[in-house]
Amino acid sequence: MSQLDALIEGKQVDSGGPVLDVVSPATGEIVAQVREAGPVQVAVAVAAARASFADWSTRPVGERAEVLDRLAHLIERNGDAIVDAVSTEMGMPFGLARPTQVELVASVLRRTAATAREFPWVAQHDGFEVHHLAAGVVAAITPWNMPAYQVTTKLGPALAAGCTAVLKPSELAPTAAHRFVELAHEAGLPAGVLNVVHGRGPTTGEILVGSEGVDVVSFTGSVAAGSRVAAVAGAGLRRVALELGGKSATVVLDDADLDEVIPRAVRAAFVNSGQACNAPTRLLVPRAAMARVEVLAASTVVRLRVGAPDRPDTDLGPLVSHAQHARVTGFLDRALAAGARVVAGVEGVQSPYFGPVVLGDVARDSEIAREEVFGPVLVLLPYDDDADAIRLANDTRYGLSAELWSPDPARVATVAAGLRSGQVKVNGVRTRERPDAPFGGFGASGVGRELGTWGLHEFLEVKAVLA
Repeated sequence: MSQLDALIEGKQVDSGGPVLDVVSPATGEIVAQVREAGPVQVAVAVAAARASFADWSTRPVGERAEVLDRLAHLIERNGDAIVDAVSTEMGMPFGLARPTQVELVASVLRRTAATAREFPWVAQHDGFEVHHLAAGVVAAITPWNMPAYQVTTKLGPALAAGCTAVLKPSELAPTAAHRFVELAHEAGLPAGVLNVVHGRGPTTGEILVGSEGVDVVSFTGSVAAGSRVAAVAGAGLRRVALELGGKSATVVLDDADLDEVIPRAVRAAFVNSGQACNAPTRLLVPRAAMARVEVLAASTVVRLRVGAPDRPDTDLGPLVSHAQHARVTGFLDRALAAGARVVAGVEGVQSPYFGPVVLGDVARDSEIAREEVFGPVLVLLPYDDDADAIRLANDTRYGLSAELWSPDPARVATVAAGLRSGQVKVNGVRTRERPDAPFGGFGASGVGRELGTWGLHEFLEVKAVLA
């Protein structure tokens, strides 16, 4: 069983705080423990990052990029251990963990290194130069649902930009993130550039966000937690990037091949048991096609397998905890009480496992149609024409992602232009297939962007030299 403590200047340091158990949702066993860092330990970690900043930020870009390339190689070489940690601690099936928490992590690191090498660090303008400089010390707070990937989307560009950092991973799934930092040191990252503190958000996380030596806060999590992070960081005039929730829509236009599209759209909604901020859990279809869509959705759901994450045929592993199971159950029960109908569902699974459910007869203004469930519940919503589909897709406080299906490029362009979301994925393309595309959202989905050049900008300051 892993015993994780703060990692400061490349060494594990006794935090002295309470021990937090990491429980496997698949077995109920304690599989790791972390010691929660308090104000003293957080201050030491931030001070280490601050002391390392002058050296790391002035090293050649190529040297920083080489560290990321070497880290990508080490992530791949240690892939089995990372997959095992992610699957054990939060229940992600092995078949999903490897492509998203190992292969995609390595790909993003390499693309971030390439972006840094190609970036115009000094740009000439008429009468002035623009210099892009590292923003300073970064506080990175990451969630449990994509524990290695979310660390990468923050720390990759932060390190490439020349920033130093303190990471606080989720206490529910900390091991892969902790290992990421250990491998970064093995890849040649100087001691002190990247440090780790463990603990809960309202304690360790809030202390870190409010630390005097922090310049930039990058957070991924819930809207409520993100609002608190923004308030604490704002009191110190710190820059904040927030990647928060979503209620993403899949819009299927009336010229799409339903036999091909609906099974793919249904499966996409249930990836990682619906525990993804960009999960497309609203399926918008032409009203006249609803009966056919229900048949196709039901035939897809019945083939999905709910089971242990280490089984090769598992499609949906357990939810991360019994508490999450209770939360998702509450959403479903309230939806049924409000008149929703179960179109398809896998029954007979016990908490924290949750079978995929498809709901019909859902009111447009209902809770289940507008709020993020973070579980495997898909709602079917009919629309009347393309303009109605756009209105319905935008009828939420979130705006993280959308999916769009049609063989007609002109219709795709028109509908995509009307969707208020940070990404629009056309005809089944996945985010991991475009690792340079900016990721982030409108409205309650957050502030700022990750990945590519846009992700790098989150960790840079701009200086104009006039001559």
